[in-house]
Amino acid sequence: MCKNMLAEIRRAFGPLGWTSFGGPAAHLSYFRTEVVQRRRWMTDNTYADLVSLAQFTPGPGSSKVGMAIGYDRAGLTGMAYSWLWFTAPSALIMGVFGLSLGTLADAGWVHGLLAAAAGVVAHAVVGMAHKLITGPVTAAFAVATFASLFWLPQLLPILLAAAAGALLLRPTGTLAQAPPLRTVPPALGWGSAILFFGLLVVLRLAALSGVRVFERASAFYESGALVFGGGHVVLPLLEEKFVASGWVSQADFLSGYSLAQAMPGPLFTFATYVGAVDGGIGGAVLGTLCIFLPGALLTLAGLYFWGIFRANPRVRGAFAGVNAAVVGLLAHALWDPIITHGVTGAGQTAIAVGAFAALVFKAPPWTVALGAAALGLALL
Repeated sequence: MCKNMLAEIRRAFGPLGWTSFGGPAAHLSYFRTEVVQRRRWMTDNTYADLVSLAQFTPGPGSSKVGMAIGYDRAGLTGMAYSWLWFTAPSALIMGVFGLSLGTLADAGWVHGLLAAAAGVVAHAVVGMAHKLITGPVTAAFAVATFASLFWLPQLLPILLAAAAGALLLRPTGTLAQAPPLRTVPPALGWGSAILFFGLLVVLRLAALSGVRVFERASAFYESGALVFGGGHVVLPLLEEKFVASGWVSQADFLSGYSLAQAMPGPLFTFATYVGAVDGGIGGAVLGTLCIFLPGALLTLAGLYFWGIFRANPRVRGAFAGVNAAVVGLLAHALWDPIITHGVTGAGQTAIAVGAFAALVFKAPPWTVALGAAALGLALL
């Protein structure tokens, strides 16, 4: 039976790994079509609960939903299977790009992708603001976060927004009543939660030794553990860890982020690229595993504790505050480093505006990236 379930997971998530273009929101639509409508593995209400869980915890949103589906079907092995089949295609492609970038960094098409990143992230900011800014209070959270990031480290505004949201916000809406998912044993639920926080501390302390592998593992793990709001938000966190430290150049970093827009699957495989640029094949593997591990641990812990999380108004308010702060965080990243380093002339400005307009008119993101690369090759 277990082998049959694993084969079902492979047949569901294998094609999705190669064809799921469009980012986390599109991925969730593809997942629903596959597991609710086509395969009838769960009801719409159950699926809605998984999506809510993914939104209320940091990490890669669509990947966490995929992992939860895999766990529901075949336990821990199914969880690993669904993640692997959904993630491997884009991770392999991004790793190859990272290993070869040294010969490509000055190419015109790369500069075109750098410019397109401004349009892509601007579109994400607008879309997230429309969804997450629900009134004057959340708008104030976003504006305050944007302004504070000119002099505060990124984590502090997020923590302040969580505290303020718990006090001031009470999200409305009916919580879905859904059939129970596969039970997570208490030891696994508590153990995953403890391991999530324990690794944050242990890896940070180990990084103080100056040993390269611990420094990089801590940087990737912290980035994966602190990302609220989806794949685009990993940009400022990884930029702070890798570019500010001098491990990866600004140009290489933004080139890879633009390339990631043309890939199917999770945007978090941008970490595979960053790891490859910084440390070759070993760095690519380390980056991939460490940035997804926090989300996997939180998925297991969340499935266990979700009954409490979803009903507690203060917890829901805290996450609403964090989500609003994420809009300000991403808007700040749009300004610096994306616009300040990637849009430096008329040609780059035209490509950035064109990329934004194309996304507004529903052009597939991979076509936007390919078009920007072609324009960069011709014009820059």
